[in-house]
Amino acid sequence: MYSLHKMNWLNYHHLQYFWVIAREGSIKQACEVLTLSQPALSAQLGVLENAIGEKLFTRTARKLVLTDVGREVYRYAEEIFTLGQELTNTLKGRESTHPVRLIVGIAEVVPKMVAYKLLKVAFEKFENIKVVCWEGRLERLLGELALHTLDIVITDAPVPPTVSIKAHSHLLGETGVTIFGTERLARQYRRKFPHSLDGARFLLPTNNSVLRRGMEEWFRKQLIHPVIVGEFEDGATMKAFGQEGHGLFPGSSVVAKEITRQYQVRTVGHVPGLTERFYGITVERRIKHPAVLAISQTAKETLFR
Repeated sequence: MYSLHKMNWLNYHHLQYFWVIAREGSIKQACEVLTLSQPALSAQLGVLENAIGEKLFTRTARKLVLTDVGREVYRYAEEIFTLGQELTNTLKGRESTHPVRLIVGIAEVVPKMVAYKLLKVAFEKFENIKVVCWEGRLERLLGELALHTLDIVITDAPVPPTVSIKAHSHLLGETGVTIFGTERLARQYRRKFPHSLDGARFLLPTNNSVLRRGMEEWFRKQLIHPVIVGEFEDGATMKAFGQEGHGLFPGSSVVAKEITRQYQVRTVGHVPGLTERFYGITVERRIKHPAVLAISQTAKETLFR
């Protein structure tokens, strides 16, 4: 690990050049922003790396990638120049207009309605905000998080122990699980629930979902043997099939009203003892991003109460 005491002083011009390069992803793009030549900018970056005594980037075929030291320096640079802009605005006697940009990775197993409820607070709390949402497999999203491309990853489980990146899991909250079906199916299976579900046709998430594993464990304990007629990575597709009466399906109780309204289905019953948990994963142990902090606080205080 490097230490800043090796440096006699910190040149903030060089730090700003590094910050822009990291944000743009390449020296060429940074040159356009800073209106500097590539040789000049490369030289300034080299001066900063020599002063710190560590490399800040590694070069791949397509772009520059921050080293571990580079990521740490970038976090400080981001805070320094954001605060600097706010100071300038304050001294000019006006409110800060620095735009808040939130880049979110949403694991494919997270229900869209839950993701929306978590993220909408960002629009409520910040007028000048831009939210960018990526969706995909957790492993890919965690890779992007490690590169500081994402501010937070929302998923249904903590960071897997097999993942080598340095990241921290923040529990946003937990909710119960409800079984849904068309009005006809709901009337049929509400009687003697949950034992009425033995032999029922079910639509379930795929095996990479914590909800799927929880449902299977619950079925085993209740001696219920469902007929699984569909497995889905995308929860919205699963619900669309359920809307057409192809089978019963599970969903998050926290958005039960939204599910029944949007998909015109009814609740069959609540699954006792089964909960879904949702996590926000960040590279920081202590959340600093204002929008991420607002999401975390609102989830705990309001959404999952």
